[in-house]
Amino acid sequence: MESERINVNGYPCKNAVNVTEVDFFFGGLANSAVINNLVGSVITTANVEKILGLNTLGVSLARIDYQPDGLNPPHTHPRASEIIFVLDGELDVGFITTANKLISKSIKIGDIFVFPEGLVHYQKNNGVKPASVIAGFNSQFPGTQSIATTLFTSTPLVPDHVLTKGFQIGTKGVKKMRSKLAPKKNETIGLY
Repeated sequence: MESERINVNGYPCKNAVNVTEVDFFFGGLANSAVINNLVGSVITTANVEKILGLNTLGVSLARIDYQPDGLNPPHTHPRASEIIFVLDGELDVGFITTANKLISKSIKIGDIFVFPEGLVHYQKNNGVKPASVIAGFNSQFPGTQSIATTLFTSTPLVPDHVLTKGFQIGTKGVKKMRSKLAPKKNETIGLY
């Protein structure tokens, strides 16, 4: 009888006899990433898609590298809270509560800051040197929704009349935002 493949949370579970150390290892967070995008940051993930052994464990990491003036644009994680530890540089960070209150702080090497699950948040390098953080999540796949990219470059597109009314801008403003946010050739931002 042929054995069926078992998936949990959408990811395969290996038979215990086939599990090796490779299923629990990832060396991709050790070095800074090359930043080649307009926002000036890159996210390198260490989640269940790269470390199969994380499936069902409810944890993952990411490394975020920022150029001077680099930004990790406003975004949310629908399935996880996030905690960051500053490796290098200085950042202005913040999140917006459900009462529409901005909670923000300037942080530096060795500092930690927490972003609650599902809340819009950002990180901005306001220093003159590159910055890096390690981010921890209480999910093996936290998901990310970048606010501007989600609203202006979805497939299919959110109707113009929704965006013009919601943002109180004209159709030209919608088209301008779409052209600025459309992914550029060879651009890497990363998702986590």
